[in-house]
Amino acid sequence: MNLPPSLVTTIRNAFGEEGHAFLHNLPTLLDEYVQRWELTLLPAFTNLSYNYVTPAVRRDGSEAVLKLGVPHRDSRSEREALAFYAGSGCVHLLEADADRAALLLARLRPGALLRPLAFEDDVQATAIIAEVMRALWRPAPALHAMLTIGEWAKELVELRATFGGGVGPYPSHLIDIAEHLFAELLASSGPPVVLHGDLHHENILSTQGGRWLAIDPKGVVGEREFEVYALLRNPLGWPFTQPDVACALRRRIDQVADLLALDRERMRLWSVAQCVLSAWWDYDASNPASGQDDLRIAEILWKLR
Repeated sequence: MNLPPSLVTTIRNAFGEEGHAFLHNLPTLLDEYVQRWELTLLPAFTNLSYNYVTPAVRRDGSEAVLKLGVPHRDSRSEREALAFYAGSGCVHLLEADADRAALLLARLRPGALLRPLAFEDDVQATAIIAEVMRALWRPAPALHAMLTIGEWAKELVELRATFGGGVGPYPSHLIDIAEHLFAELLASSGPPVVLHGDLHHENILSTQGGRWLAIDPKGVVGEREFEVYALLRNPLGWPFTQPDVACALRRRIDQVADLLALDRERMRLWSVAQCVLSAWWDYDASNPASGQDDLRIAEILWKLR
């Protein structure tokens, strides 16, 4: 298969031998799901990262999207979140093979990304994201296999383990702050809901009738205020195009808080902690700049009183 080099590199770097095996077996997997779900495949989308995603046509002529990835914790949580949302605020799940990270989703039309609107009218774009949040959030079931904020927070422990108890290239005060905030906010969290977990402008697409729906949910259980962190750091690079970054971030926090009756301070503090964790997730020893934008946003938000 003529796969984009960036897709091959990302999957191999993220999943190691499992990623290599997935890429090797991808033609066979595609054939299998074409037969099982009676699909005709169209050329794959070009903006691929961690999954192979391609439009398809079902036997009845309806449009769909086939998404194949390496089975792992996040893919299982995504499938459960899609089933939980059942098309409310989110793309509709048509078929799933949870053990093999295979999903068949309804295709959204016209399917335009929300991203350009952030540069044209960020107030409107932020209002749209807030409405998608409202549509998604429902109390989490008592029993579930989705991710939790607490599980994500534990991954910050790996940072100090990697650097022998130190913090490596990361600002020590930000690591200390993030560790403290995660502990404090988790201990005082409100009622848990099923969050998208990565709700930003490239994970929201337009549909017929002017509606907007989310795609690619992480499926993270926690309190509502956590959800805003992805909005504040996206579109990637956008905050630093603003004349006053702190003012732009504050305006977004205020707008979402007013629309959804959220606690501004908890929104800010969750975002500080999660931006630091996101910087750690992006760690690349060969690239000193990896994660730096997230650290800059964390620093600005921490000082934003």
